[in-house]
Amino acid sequence: MALIKSISGIRGTIGGKPGKSLTPIDVVKFTTAYGAWVAAQGTNNTIVVGRDGRISGGMVRNLVVATLQGIGCNVIDLGLSTTPTVEMAVKMEKAGGGIILTASHNPKQWNALKLLNHEGEFLNAAEGQWILDYAEKAEPVYAEIDEIGELTLDDSYIDKHIKIILEHPLVDVAAIRKMNYKVVLDSVNSTGSLSVPPLLNALGVTQVTVINGEVTGHFAHNPEPLPENLVDLCNTVKAEQATLGIAVDPDVDRLCFVCEDGTLFGEEYTLVAIADYILTNKKGNTVSNLSSTRALKDVTEKHGGRYYPSAVGEVNVVKKMKEVNAVIGGEGNGGVIVPELHYGRDALIGIALFLTHLARTGLSVRALRNTYPNYFISKNKIDLPEDTDVKVIFEEIKKKYAAQPINTEDGLRIDFENDWVHLRTSNTEPIIRVYSESETEAKANDVAMKIMTAIREMMVAV
Repeated sequence: MALIKSISGIRGTIGGKPGKSLTPIDVVKFTTAYGAWVAAQGTNNTIVVGRDGRISGGMVRNLVVATLQGIGCNVIDLGLSTTPTVEMAVKMEKAGGGIILTASHNPKQWNALKLLNHEGEFLNAAEGQWILDYAEKAEPVYAEIDEIGELTLDDSYIDKHIKIILEHPLVDVAAIRKMNYKVVLDSVNSTGSLSVPPLLNALGVTQVTVINGEVTGHFAHNPEPLPENLVDLCNTVKAEQATLGIAVDPDVDRLCFVCEDGTLFGEEYTLVAIADYILTNKKGNTVSNLSSTRALKDVTEKHGGRYYPSAVGEVNVVKKMKEVNAVIGGEGNGGVIVPELHYGRDALIGIALFLTHLARTGLSVRALRNTYPNYFISKNKIDLPEDTDVKVIFEEIKKKYAAQPINTEDGLRIDFENDWVHLRTSNTEPIIRVYSESETEAKANDVAMKIMTAIREMMVAV
């Protein structure tokens, strides 16, 4: 059992003891705190709620909606939806905030409350801390009979979301329709099957095969869109002789593609390809987090733009995008943020822009992938003994590599001529995560091993 409280919300495994996992009591406690925060903002007390297809989604939804009404908030319930759809609905409804009930790529026993501000964006650190403090210390006062919030059901927002995507100036429906693409979708038994096929049909893609399409929450495989979880999709693309495969996570904010030969396009390259298309048509800057591929920097500079790194986490990417007026940003996990639509990761707009790019170039998916620099990322971790002073270790690493460009915005990132390594501590485990990238898998692993060896030697010395 697990319960993880953070500034972006609360997540945990369903069942068990209150305070140790995500129980009904915990859901009510943190929903109450969020409702109090929305009320304190003085904008309005309407909150948009939507959920993915998880087994626990209905139960958690009932608790959240009733609690919000009980604290005096009006609720617009979108029902089964996607994270980006809820984010857009908050802005379109001019609501005071939103709650997305999803544990994203985590397995079926997990669920979470993802909390949004009135812009449909994730809360910043101070806002998230206010809610955590309120949940632990405050004695809430609930609404009296005439102040109980109202509930409105509205399942129209996926269609509204698709309509707005079709109106985007860089989405070319005619070009996509002309190519007569054949697509295989893995929607991992969640709301991707309610949103991606209607989008594809609206884009002129009529040949769509869906695997794992029933919205049951009984995920057919681990829902994180990693290579080891997409074997069936890759095989189906080959068997169907499809143009490409599409995989989304349960709440449809992460996106990756499969080439026509059954090989993976690479989730790091989802953002790279879409940025390439946008920058071809609109000059500007780009942003991704410090653990994402440098291929985005290469593509951005090729188009005359400037690339900016950010700390890990969507809220940090969005903050940096606003600071530098980026035309696109995101994360290397297949998260694409198109600010003209909204400041949030959105697989649906990503699909529309990728297919337009593919159609206008006339290339196959594999040929398109081959136009981009080839980098490999290695992901490792170091277990830390109890009472390890990570700050001391990081300072020693900085001294050791003082001749190299170093970024300390989020952990420690060191850039070399053809490689980089990024060290981050975990908020939930006694580990240092070690991400490295190079031109070959062997070199990426070698860079990581050298840093990890140096850290282990320093731990012994300290």
